[in-house]
Amino acid sequence: MKRIMSLLLMSALGMVGTYAWAGSAREDSVDRMQRSVTVLHAIMSTPDKGIPEEVLSNAKCILVVPDLIKGGFVFGGKHGRGVATCRTAEGWSAPAFVSVGGGSWGLQIGVEDVDLVMLVMNDQGLQHLLSSKFELTGEGSVAAGPVGRHASAGTDWKMNTEMLTYSRSKGVFAGLTLEGAVVEQDNDSTRAIYGKHMMFRSILSGKATTPASADAFIKAVSEAGQQAKVAEVKEDTK
Repeated sequence: MKRIMSLLLMSALGMVGTYAWAGSAREDSVDRMQRSVTVLHAIMSTPDKGIPEEVLSNAKCILVVPDLIKGGFVFGGKHGRGVATCRTAEGWSAPAFVSVGGGSWGLQIGVEDVDLVMLVMNDQGLQHLLSSKFELTGEGSVAAGPVGRHASAGTDWKMNTEMLTYSRSKGVFAGLTLEGAVVEQDNDSTRAIYGKHMMFRSILSGKATTPASADAFIKAVSEAGQQAKVAEVKEDTK
């Protein structure tokens, strides 16, 4: 009898722990989307020092990682979790949750908290993102993005670069090199928000319904894209 009671107690404690973990994971994921909204609002409020309008308006996907952790001495490291969405025929897709991690070489003093923004610029980059896990390399796949109201005519971002990366620290955006970093699906956050495991490809291709908790994030992405598109059209008609 005592053994049965012990097993029942352990089972109950396990269920409580599971529910507590699920609640914590959901809160963390929702908070991450809210912090990503803040980053997107910063993009819109600093056009002269932010991501060029034509770059943002042509992006196929936007990935935001608030508070990417960088730091160390000699051996550096990067790790963060973020959220992504891609353009579909019906608008921006439901959010997909990502993890970004990887090592780096170089002398780095101290630890810095920066926001990371990645823009997928062509179909090849989109396929890499949909694969659920890929490594960023500097051989045409990823590059530090141009900064300012307009991209320089001499850059080849529109034709060749799969992804452009940006960092935001103390309110200022700058191109960021992330060679060697690995981007993969954050399964824990996916389950916490959608209640089950869902593949990256299904979410980002528009097959998932956007949860209410992601409405503010999707709205911020849509507004950023629309604002950039309008500004680009106005510039072209001058």
